[in-house]
Amino acid sequence: MIDFNSPRRTEQSQEPERLPNTSYSVLGMLSFGDELSGYQLKKRADNLRFFYWSPAHSQIYAELRRLEKLGYVTHREVRQTRRPDKRVYRITAAGQDAFETWMNHAPVEPVSLKHSVVLRLFFGHAGDPDRLSQVLQDYAEQVSEVIEDLRGISDEISDQDQFFYPAIVAEWGIGYYEAERNAALTAIRRLDERPDLFRSDEEAQSDTA
Repeated sequence: MIDFNSPRRTEQSQEPERLPNTSYSVLGMLSFGDELSGYQLKKRADNLRFFYWSPAHSQIYAELRRLEKLGYVTHREVRQTRRPDKRVYRITAAGQDAFETWMNHAPVEPVSLKHSVVLRLFFGHAGDPDRLSQVLQDYAEQVSEVIEDLRGISDEISDQDQFFYPAIVAEWGIGYYEAERNAALTAIRRLDERPDLFRSDEEAQSDTA
């Protein structure tokens, strides 16, 4: 069994090579058992964009090269008649072992909420309350679109046993983004309760003139 905390050492450095979570994400996408091209991996990875990762094609291929060098994936060339030949990848037994070790033994990492809209709300004293309210409204509308996308994915995969766990994640995402939308709408209501809190002295004087 491969310990993800003690990966294979190189003869030159004797330092363990640690894989980033993106590497395990690629292994995970291959762990469903089918062969995938880089393009197909990118399409599958797009389903993770709501939760963790939205890679470029170049990053997918960079991870595949890394994993193949470690012996975690292998490839073969597939001839095509009316298209250029393509290269498809499959996870190896060693790759499956490494992936399952990460899945079962990686420590729980704290989630950091990197949220630009919340950051702007935090510093709302320096902004225009009306503009901040509009930013929150725009965000709520964007989140509504994400919810609809996730519902579409959920409907598409919910009856497929192969994607039982991704379907649960889609449901999780729907709940998460619904909470995000509710939080934004609540913040808008809170701003509406104090419309004059950060108005300038000139605006206040004009109201009393």
